[in-house]
Amino acid sequence: MSESQGPTRASSNRQREARGSEDRQLLSWTPEARDEAAAFTHTDQWRVLRIFSEFVEGFDSLAEIGPAVSIFGSARTSADDPMYEAAEQVAGLVAKAGLTVITGGGPGIMEAANKGAAEMDGISVGANIELPFEQGSNSYVTLDLTFRYFFVRKTMFAKYANGFVFFPGGFGTLDEMFEIFTLIQTGKLDPMPVVLFGTSYWQGMLDWMKTTMLAGGKISANDLDLFSMSDDPGETARILIEAILEANAARPNV
Repeated sequence: MSESQGPTRASSNRQREARGSEDRQLLSWTPEARDEAAAFTHTDQWRVLRIFSEFVEGFDSLAEIGPAVSIFGSARTSADDPMYEAAEQVAGLVAKAGLTVITGGGPGIMEAANKGAAEMDGISVGANIELPFEQGSNSYVTLDLTFRYFFVRKTMFAKYANGFVFFPGGFGTLDEMFEIFTLIQTGKLDPMPVVLFGTSYWQGMLDWMKTTMLAGGKISANDLDLFSMSDDPGETARILIEAILEANAARPNV
């Protein structure tokens, strides 16, 4: 019996030593370990983990916000611009109807929309992005998220929205807008209301889409039905609210 216990005891000792060695390696913080850890944070493997964590944080934070509208527009819009007031009105009406408002969390149109939602005691989400020349979230955000990667942030805008409004904006606004067009056109997103606010701003683009893209066979006539245009905050909110409530009512209860 004692002979059989000898190897077993020795084996157990070796296993404990191995586990202890792994713990020591994990807890080690020598100059060599620091250099190795610092170098790893610049590898693609580490970036994958960071990207994964951003998705988890976004999904976890937004999982229970309910039906929502994502509102886009220029960060350079001043508070005395009529578009600022219009965005505030649209967001306020949307929030009053019980819908969440999602923006990029910054200044301009984003601030106006967050302000309109917050003043109606609605959920006012700001999905900010880390940029070298950008600031933090505006003061009207009630649910604050910050992302390092644009594509993770854009996923949140698309995944948790049931409708979209695009106010006049620059490259970022156009990027988001055409991404939403593409996702709906290709069936990656269910059909949902998309409103371009400010006909004088968007009309030239629509004319070009008709005379160049459509005429050249690059899009179909049905693609122009993916969105509508408006200059009226009340009409814009009504389009969104009615479509979202109708779509929710049509969904079977689980």
